[in-house]
Amino acid sequence: MSGKIIINYSPNFSSNTRNPKNIKFLIFHYTGMKSEKNAINKLIDEKSKVSSHYFIKRNGEIILMVPDLYIAWHAGVSKWKKFSSLNKHSVGVEISNRGHGNGYQQFSKKQIQSLIRLSKSIIKKYKVKKCNILGHSDIAYNRKKDPGEKFPWKFFSRYKIGIWHNLKKNTLIKQRRVKLNNNENKKFLKKLSKIGYFVEKKSILKRKNLIIAFQRRFRSELINGKSDRECLIIANKLSKLS
Repeated sequence: MSGKIIINYSPNFSSNTRNPKNIKFLIFHYTGMKSEKNAINKLIDEKSKVSSHYFIKRNGEIILMVPDLYIAWHAGVSKWKKFSSLNKHSVGVEISNRGHGNGYQQFSKKQIQSLIRLSKSIIKKYKVKKCNILGHSDIAYNRKKDPGEKFPWKFFSRYKIGIWHNLKKNTLIKQRRVKLNNNENKKFLKKLSKIGYFVEKKSILKRKNLIIAFQRRFRSELINGKSDRECLIIANKLSKLS
């Protein structure tokens, strides 16, 4: 991969190396801290018990914190498709951003450029599928919001980084807020499960968090935790790509 990578190793990783074939996911995070310096310090602090493989600064600089073949502690309790505890199977990238609790920012152009370059290298090296490029909120929607609705998933999909749909905006807008009947709601949840989301069967709150996570990523114009016809159409399209 072209471009300079700074090394600032974190002690927070599992000591045994893993088989490259076991790396199947690429997970994006934001730091969620006011200070970039403090975010870096936390990730290299042994007491924090958290880390990532890479860190992308606001100016686009990339920091290597944990080599790919070691398991970094970035995903925590997580589920996607048949996988749980995704640390074992993923490369994690932290992107400097204050996050929802501290004045959520647009990601800088330099960050986006660096992340495209880094992601393409990781995808090629480990043959990561588009449908396995995820945000932290996809795999842990009851705990996490990152990288959030300002993350440019549609733009990244042009570089084959993550999945997206090709549905027309005008068609979708007409279906926004159109309520689903019980059968359509069941179909929507089945489509989310096929995409890869873990669908909670009983908890209304967890169900709402799931829908919010889906909307943050694929329907950021309206994030209300309520399924509607637009969400169903998008989920149906995406389920065919997973």
